[in-house]
Amino acid sequence: MKNITEQFNSGFEPFKALLIYRHNEEQEINQFQRKEQETQIYVESYDIGKDGRPINAHPFTLKEMTALHALLQTSQELQDTYLKSKGLLPNKVLYVNQQANGFAVWYTPPQAVNLFFIDGLNIPSGKYHIPAMLWKANADTLHVYGLKGKSKPNEHTKLCHAPYLNIYGNGQVCMGTVQINIGRSTCLEDFMATWERYFFNSNFSHSISGNNSTKTNTTDLWRSLAGKAEPFPQAELLNNHLTLKQIIR
Repeated sequence: MKNITEQFNSGFEPFKALLIYRHNEEQEINQFQRKEQETQIYVESYDIGKDGRPINAHPFTLKEMTALHALLQTSQELQDTYLKSKGLLPNKVLYVNQQANGFAVWYTPPQAVNLFFIDGLNIPSGKYHIPAMLWKANADTLHVYGLKGKSKPNEHTKLCHAPYLNIYGNGQVCMGTVQINIGRSTCLEDFMATWERYFFNSNFSHSISGNNSTKTNTTDLWRSLAGKAEPFPQAELLNNHLTLKQIIR
């Protein structure tokens, strides 16, 4: 059984409970007195009161059964579309777990992107060259890592700390005031594009790891890179002692 405890939060409230009774009875089935066991099932339905206790016990009705079937069918349909590709898998996709609250892992090559910084950092917002990146996200959280070189990573590729502000030591991104709105039926392509947009369009504001995400003080590094057209300096990337294989488990 898969532990889905972490998927529940204050937005979920119990409203119905089912109790299933079983009765086994032996029956003679021919002249040789051979017996076969017959199992009978009875389902009792409970509503859940305001205090979380089951109340109003009654036989499980056909109306309730129909409603439950429709609910489960809808849930299955949403799961079938969540993180499903529109066609062939994009080349940058590395791993997809399509289960409920599943996740995707993908990479992006070195590129020039617009980065935004709050005024207090004295780092001008604008176009910056960044290294290759590894992304891991579910519908609620994003982790990012740095990659050396340009090649598509494999399961043995060593990961680096993402060389940015607003990132915890384990790679999780602090999204600040960004409102995450990724539905449970979002296709894979839209899922990745949305997370990349959230990340690059938010304002970098502070260092969570004490400016130790890079060899040089991370804030000072981005000040020094402002306005430069050269590729991101690979020597600044620090190994975080993880491999791609370890983060897809």
